[in-house]
Amino acid sequence: MPRLSVEILAADAAEPITSAGNAQLGIAVLAGIAVIVLLITKLKLHAFLALTIGSLALGAFAGAPLDATIKSFTTGLGNTVAGVGVLIALGAILGKLLADSGGADQIVDTILARAGGRAMPWAMVLIASVIGLPLFFEVGIVLLIPVVLLVAKRGDYSLMRIGIPALAGLSVMHGLIPPHPGPLVAIDAVGANLGVTLALGLVVAVPTVIIAGPVFSRYAARWVDVPAPENMIPVRPSEDLEKRPDFGVTVATVMLPVVLMLVKALVDIVVDDPENGVQKVTDVIGSPLIALLAAVIVALFTLGRAAGFTKDRLSSTVEKSLAPIAGVLLIVGAGGGFKQTLIDIGVGRMILDFSENWSIPALLLAWLIAVAIRLATGSATVATISAAGLVAPLAAGMSTSETALLVLAIGAGSLFFSHVNDAGFWLVKEYFGMTVGQTIKTWSVMETIISVVGIVIVLLLSLVL
Repeated sequence: MPRLSVEILAADAAEPITSAGNAQLGIAVLAGIAVIVLLITKLKLHAFLALTIGSLALGAFAGAPLDATIKSFTTGLGNTVAGVGVLIALGAILGKLLADSGGADQIVDTILARAGGRAMPWAMVLIASVIGLPLFFEVGIVLLIPVVLLVAKRGDYSLMRIGIPALAGLSVMHGLIPPHPGPLVAIDAVGANLGVTLALGLVVAVPTVIIAGPVFSRYAARWVDVPAPENMIPVRPSEDLEKRPDFGVTVATVMLPVVLMLVKALVDIVVDDPENGVQKVTDVIGSPLIALLAAVIVALFTLGRAAGFTKDRLSSTVEKSLAPIAGVLLIVGAGGGFKQTLIDIGVGRMILDFSENWSIPALLLAWLIAVAIRLATGSATVATISAAGLVAPLAAGMSTSETALLVLAIGAGSLFFSHVNDAGFWLVKEYFGMTVGQTIKTWSVMETIISVVGIVIVLLLSLVL
């Protein structure tokens, strides 16, 4: 395949809802993003409201009619929620079943029982990566922190030597691998193939998590030497359960949607015949909706029933899994509205013109935009959604692998240098009992390493795919 670089694409965009020139559009974009940043960071407004107000401000600054701006925003919101909302809900159910059934603890305990000494940081990466596939970042932290603190204390390990690999595994999964909300929205925005993105995401994730996890943890442990805080070791979810699911069955359940989507991607590449019977079957079972739905149905038995859950307990678990994601769905939906507003005012053409004039590769441009928004807002999800909306027109003439790499470039940029405006920063700081300076030396540097290594690997892959 050709090298991934930005060219003027032949795709004809719809007529913009404003006649503003590139200069005014550029000012409108900066002003719209500035409104979102100020509302989130200064006024502490919820990201859903900030994105909604920012979208209206964007249209106003661009000189677009208010009714057209509202229509663009609501259309984008509806399309985004329709595209990824069900997937996020299914992922949340699977994650809740994994946590409440003790399946996550079973994975942790089994791997730790077989690891020790120098292998422990690698074991923590493996644990975090497997558990992090179906779980939101914050949920993964709550599940893993007790294990990190207990292992560090009982094994007399440096807290950073154990904690950084676990955090790296979770963060990489969150930023690069679907079905996490950020990657899903980016895939939807640029029209990427989910299976191919997942496959390439795993290729990028493995070396990235190794460098940012076990390798970097050696230096982090020298820079920051803090003991495991006694008061931050909570009760593990499975301690009140009489039995837990088996290790092998638990891992198979977690990996089921990943395997189904990868099989679909492989068959699409090898067979490449829409009329072929095998491809028709894999197109169905490997679609994200069916793959995740199948995993949830299987998990009800392999995780829930295996833990002794009654029908009422299973129903309660599913119900409780959906309430916490309401905010996520609203943010993702509003981000889709912001993206559609960007597209409809003609920002896509402006980005294409800018890219041609400055000869910036599409992947690097996507990464830089995501980095800027991440630094400003502190939210990886907001950075991913906004950057995907801005660079979506660049995907019009790209191949399947190129659009997948574009998604991964955005995801890598969205993880750059977490600092004081990121909720994850404070979560890590408090759980590990560190100062702000110590958190920057460890967590913030780790996130930056993930981002930089991720984009480097993406750029290298673009040379050979």
